[in-house]
Amino acid sequence: MSQSERKGKINSTHDLPVIHQCQLLSISRSSAYYQSKAPTDEELSLMRHIDALHLRYPFYGARRLRDALLDEHELIVNRKHVRRLMVLMDIRAMYPGNKGTSKPNKAHRIYPYLLRDIEINHSNQVWCTDITYLPMARGFAYLVAIMDWHSRKVLSWRVSNVMDTDFCIEALKEAIDCYGAPKIFNTDQGSQFTSKAFTGVLKQHDIRISMDGKGRWIDNVFIERLWRSVKYEEVYLHAYESLTQARNGLEKYFGFYNTKRKHQTLKAKPDEVYYADLPLLQKAA
Repeated sequence: MSQSERKGKINSTHDLPVIHQCQLLSISRSSAYYQSKAPTDEELSLMRHIDALHLRYPFYGARRLRDALLDEHELIVNRKHVRRLMVLMDIRAMYPGNKGTSKPNKAHRIYPYLLRDIEINHSNQVWCTDITYLPMARGFAYLVAIMDWHSRKVLSWRVSNVMDTDFCIEALKEAIDCYGAPKIFNTDQGSQFTSKAFTGVLKQHDIRISMDGKGRWIDNVFIERLWRSVKYEEVYLHAYESLTQARNGLEKYFGFYNTKRKHQTLKAKPDEVYYADLPLLQKAA
C-alpha cells in the first residue's frame, strides 16, 4: 500500500485518535493533515513542456530538463521544482541501473527478470504494461496500457485522475477476459505493479511474473514508443477538457493504432501480427 493509500484510510471521526491511526499505518502525523494543492495553470503548462521533452530525451534527468526548458522555451525553472513535477508526473530518466525503474514499495515482493535469454516470437507469450502522464486542458490524468510484446497490440487501457492500483487491475482483468492469459507478464518495479492485489490477479491465472531490474532499462522502450505515438498523434492535438473526453479520444486512437496504423518496425498492423502469430490452440479457441 502506498503512502497516499495509507493516508486515505485515516478517519478523523473514528474513536481511535489520529496520532494512533498514523502509528498503525506507519505514516507521519503531519501527512495526515496535509492537503495537496492542485497545480497552477503555470505549472500545468510547465508539466506539458516537461512531458514533451521527456518523450524526445528520455535519458534527461531534472538538471538537463531544466537546461532544455531554458534553451528551447526560455523558461527559467529551479531544478528542485522540475524534480518535484517529475515525481508528480511519474517521469524518470531512462538509463542503466536501478534508478531507471519506478520507485518500488519496500513492503512488496520484487520478482526476478525472466526475459533475458528468451526469444519472443509469438503473441500472448509476453505482455507488458506501464503508466504515463496525460496532460489535459485543465489538470492532468494518468494512462495505463496492457500491450502484447510481440505484436505491439494494445490489449486494454484505462485512464484515471489518481495513480493508484485499481485502474491498473481493471485494465489487466479486461485484457485477460478478452484475450486469455499470457505465459509471462513483465512490468517495472512501480508500486502499482508490485502490489499483492495486482500480482494476485497474475497468480490466479498462472502467469509468470517478470520485473525489470538493474541494467534492464531498455525493456521499457517498446511501451515508451507507444506513449510517444499516442501523445504526438492524439493527446497533444486535442486539449481534453475532461476524463470522458480523454477516454473517447483514446478509444478512437487505439482502434486506429491496432487496426489501421502500420507499426514502423513490424511493417504491419498490430492486429494483423497478433492474430497471425497466435499459438494454434488459442486460434482454435
